[in-house]
Amino acid sequence: MVDREAELKGLMVRGLDGDPVAWRALLMEMRGALTPFFKRRLIGREADTEDLVQDCLIAIHAKRATYDRSLPFTAWAYAIARYKLIDHLRRQGRRHDVPLEDASVLLAEHTVEDGAVRRDLRRVLSILPMRQRRLIEDVRIGGYSLAEAAARNGFTEGAAKVSVHRSMKTLVASVSADED
Repeated sequence: MVDREAELKGLMVRGLDGDPVAWRALLMEMRGALTPFFKRRLIGREADTEDLVQDCLIAIHAKRATYDRSLPFTAWAYAIARYKLIDHLRRQGRRHDVPLEDASVLLAEHTVEDGAVRRDLRRVLSILPMRQRRLIEDVRIGGYSLAEAAARNGFTEGAAKVSVHRSMKTLVASVSADED
């Protein structure tokens, strides 16, 4: 998994740096990874899978500027995928019953490391005031554009940009101070 993460992150970084071959390769790799991700979660509605994959790839492309190169790529990409899935299910407006024996596909596959990462992330973000924290979570973790996150959190787009920049500096300084 670590090698896969490094490979995808490398493609993302090279794509962000303007390498069209790496960008195309990343989108193809993500297509292959997202298809089973959505199929497992759309039991009985597998026909919607391709539409969701396309929506997600478009969002990854459109929101690529929000990706923080210091963070894992797959966490960022799958956060976008989860939001696209949630939006899709909300638009459907109906609940789907899943037999108990098939319910395991609805549960996230977590590792002990995932829990530690979430705990560390909560701890680091806790130093920020709540408004800035929600803004950082939306832009850097949730995959929202700066304009969307600003609207959700009561900022103008300019103020949100400044707040994200300052908050990230504060977070980096706090993590750097912890390492000393």
